[in-house]
Amino acid sequence: MKYVKASAVLPEKLILEIQKYVQGETIYIPNSEPTRKKWGTKSGGRRLIDNRNASIKSAYEQGRTITELADKYFLSIETIKKIVYSKH
Repeated sequence: MKYVKASAVLPEKLILEIQKYVQGETIYIPNSEPTRKKWGTKSGGRRLIDNRNASIKSAYEQGRTITELADKYFLSIETIKKIVYSKH
């Protein structure tokens, strides 16, 4: 997370108002909900996991056992069960 000096982005009136509540502290202002992206969408991590899960489901449907899949993908049996039994 990068820090931005308030005076560089906020109007002086707003800074004075904020100073009534916080002075000399670092505060976090989150993105508004419509601009917030889901985990992994920017880095591609979500796509990798979705592809992995699709491969696991496909292998299960082709007859691989849950134990075999857990060993192959280095995941717990419970995690493999969640993947193969999910409706997505």
